[in-house]
Amino acid sequence: MDNKIDPKELEDFPDEERPLEYQTETGSLNIFGFWMFLGAEIVLFSALFGTYFVLIFRTDSSVLPTELFDMGLVLAMTFTLLTSSFTSGLAINEMRLGNARRMMIWIGITLVLGLGFLGMEIYEFVEFASEGATLATSAFWSAFFLLLGTHGVHVAMGVAWFIIILIQIKMRGLNPVTANKTFIASLYWHFLDVIWIFIFTGVYLLRLVIA
Repeated sequence: MDNKIDPKELEDFPDEERPLEYQTETGSLNIFGFWMFLGAEIVLFSALFGTYFVLIFRTDSSVLPTELFDMGLVLAMTFTLLTSSFTSGLAINEMRLGNARRMMIWIGITLVLGLGFLGMEIYEFVEFASEGATLATSAFWSAFFLLLGTHGVHVAMGVAWFIIILIQIKMRGLNPVTANKTFIASLYWHFLDVIWIFIFTGVYLLRLVIA
């Protein structure tokens, strides 16, 4: 008699010695696949950064970035987003300890911080537009809004993703499947924070130095 277990049935026999998000073969493959997806995202943002740096001095006769950049606001945005990365990490730690309620609280705090970041970024864009800096103003401003706008859209997607995960955990509880989804969403969120560090350094600080 063949005692081999059907691969599909392996999902019913998680390896409890591994972190919850890795306890099934499907979960491990999902995480590996997501790392590959992040590789494609790196290519996307590399192209956007490359475009920005090529056009960094193409301001024509339009308003200059040094006249509009509010470093106080930028620092607040940076602190908010980096703090959200920390709270996202705390959520994963609580998840691995099996504390679903605490995990959801930390995810909720991450969401609030993420929304706060988006609110400040939208405020910044509106202020720039009111001063005459828009996508159509110059090549520099086109590259600026394209880069930061793409990052902002990704942050909005991350917020929506976490909300969906909270709903699933509320309905299905904390298990290897929901833990896997939460871990992947957290990886995505950390990736967006890393991209913002490059934006903060390469867009805001560098442009002020070379003005």
